[in-house]
Amino acid sequence: MKKLGFIILFASCATMAQEEIDCTKALTTMDVNQCMQKELLVAQKAMDTYLAKSIERYSQDEVSIKSIIKSQEAWLKYKEEHCNAVYDTWRDGTIRGTMALECKLELTHQRTKVLWKSFLTYMDSTPPLLPEPKL
Repeated sequence: MKKLGFIILFASCATMAQEEIDCTKALTTMDVNQCMQKELLVAQKAMDTYLAKSIERYSQDEVSIKSIIKSQEAWLKYKEEHCNAVYDTWRDGTIRGTMALECKLELTHQRTKVLWKSFLTYMDSTPPLLPEPKL
């Protein structure tokens, strides 16, 4: 009987985890964090698009490609360490996860803008290779 209870509990938790959250009405910390995680995934995908286009633009210039990749690796490490510090600063509260996610989201938006400005725009009036990212 205990086994059956565990299975029912596990199945109901799995079902609840799959429910779609209305992020415009998220009130609990868990819901807010799930919504922020979705937003972060969208931002990371956008950043990856801008990074790939940056590398594509300089496909004939190995020095630039290596530098862009190296800078992205350094940025990823910085983002992780900085947002871990934010998490640690808020470690005593349930908001710690939200604060760390907000940190990652903000830095990802900033990085996307930096990639765009540094590698996808031109000094003259030539249009950029991708539209300016929205923050």
